[in-house]
Amino acid sequence: MKTFDVQTHTHDQFVNITEQAQRAVTELGVTDGVVTLFTPHTTCGLTLNENEDPDVVTDMIQQLDAIVPWQQPFYAHEGGNTAAHIKTSLVGSSLQVIVAYGNIQLGMWQGIYLCEFDGPRIRHVWVQ
Repeated sequence: MKTFDVQTHTHDQFVNITEQAQRAVTELGVTDGVVTLFTPHTTCGLTLNENEDPDVVTDMIQQLDAIVPWQQPFYAHEGGNTAAHIKTSLVGSSLQVIVAYGNIQLGMWQGIYLCEFDGPRIRHVWVQ
């Protein structure tokens, strides 16, 4: 297993981690197969999405905020970050990606993103 850290800088942020994930795959020596990326946090997730137009990330964050507002009168969690937990459950905490010839296989426009929902923080990503 390889791990790497991601420093987030804002409350809600999508950080492109494609290069770090590829570096981990290379260091693991995986040439062909499938790797799993996992983040061991309950208030951030992982997703694949477009990496060409930064407006896509902005739209994703805004739509998730519309679906799951930060404040709701019925939230009971005393930590005050219920929305971050819900968003993480919607997005997910892991991804599987195909590796061929030592390279992560993604579509032309795809990138791997760490999705911060309760930052800024240092987040961990595990690759196996």
